[in-house]
Amino acid sequence: MLSTLIKTTIAAASLALAAGALAQSGGELVVWHAYRAAEKAAFEKVVDNFAKTPAARGMKVSTLAIPYDAYADRISAAVPRGRGPDVFIYAQDRLGGWIEAGKTVEPIDFFLDKATKDRLLPGMLDAMTYKGGVWGLPINYKMPTLIYNKDLVKEPPKTTGEMIRLAKSLTNAQSGRYGLAYWYTNFYFHSALMNAFGGSVFDKDGKLTLNSPATVASLNQMMTWYKTDGVLPTEPSEALIASMFNEGKAAMVINGPWFVGDIDRKINVGFAVLPIVDATKKPMRPWMTIEGAYISAGSANKEVAYELVKYLTSEEAGLILAVEGRQLHTNKAIYANPQVAGDPVLKAFRDQLDNAEPMPNRPEMTMVWSPVTTAMNKIVKGNATVEAALREASGAIQESINALRRSR
Repeated sequence: MLSTLIKTTIAAASLALAAGALAQSGGELVVWHAYRAAEKAAFEKVVDNFAKTPAARGMKVSTLAIPYDAYADRISAAVPRGRGPDVFIYAQDRLGGWIEAGKTVEPIDFFLDKATKDRLLPGMLDAMTYKGGVWGLPINYKMPTLIYNKDLVKEPPKTTGEMIRLAKSLTNAQSGRYGLAYWYTNFYFHSALMNAFGGSVFDKDGKLTLNSPATVASLNQMMTWYKTDGVLPTEPSEALIASMFNEGKAAMVINGPWFVGDIDRKINVGFAVLPIVDATKKPMRPWMTIEGAYISAGSANKEVAYELVKYLTSEEAGLILAVEGRQLHTNKAIYANPQVAGDPVLKAFRDQLDNAEPMPNRPEMTMVWSPVTTAMNKIVKGNATVEAALREASGAIQESINALRRSR
């Protein structure tokens, strides 16, 4: 009887192992992303290439493009219930919230090795790190830099003093021409000034530090450019800035790689790193968004999923994503490749990387945008002082944070 039981147990164990092996050598690995156009084609090519490697273990790898506006909510709704993909791609700003919510993102410290870490540009892995753990691998990064019309600007400015003097000489508000244009009421774009003044949203322990003398000073500097110097257009928006630049009515703009595709081919465009702020002697340091590849906590194929995530950071994948998809990839080796090094757009944003910092990935960050947007619009329209508007925004954010922490 005992012998029969042992044989039955061994047979059952063998079947279980065989079933596991089949799951790893067949089946399907599903990947979600929000790419379009050239980015989508390049990403899907990379995924197809991975599916042909031994690391895929014979699994079919399929991709699904999700409309960006619905993407984050779909991840939050589907993945914790086990209805989502094995791997998903998203920027780091939502990472902390998904980790705190649970059952969304799988930690990858167990899989991560030194060779994979060493292939990445400095600082990239920090954006995928939360409370000491690593939760994904960074694939690409985006941040604003200085973009200018070479027919109007012969030499890009090295300091903000030079930039404003040049902008004044190229501004004629009556004819709708401005020397400088950027979405200065958008907190994401303002981060470059705030960081140069030493401001921040949170300290290293997660305490709200938005309402600080440094942030006040950065907003006063922005208002000086707008009101006193008069070099910035009123009612800025992404669409307005693109239109002005293409019509030759904006000599310099501050914008990111997503803006490049909107530039008319007739514009003789140039790129330069953002200037040093005279008041602080420090460079403007924009926030950088870093897209990561994450493994879903409920995936039944975590080992193969990690192999895909790791492959996405490889030099082979990076060259395709950079050259064909026009993405700023995180693999540092690709920037020595002539196809990348000789590309003025990719080189420009790689240069700006040295003066940029990852946008906070704390869950509380989602509570910042609306109050600060309201505050900045009040400041620009003259409906509140910088100090009063920032104090009000910080109070509203802190209330939301307190409510979040009470609910945990």
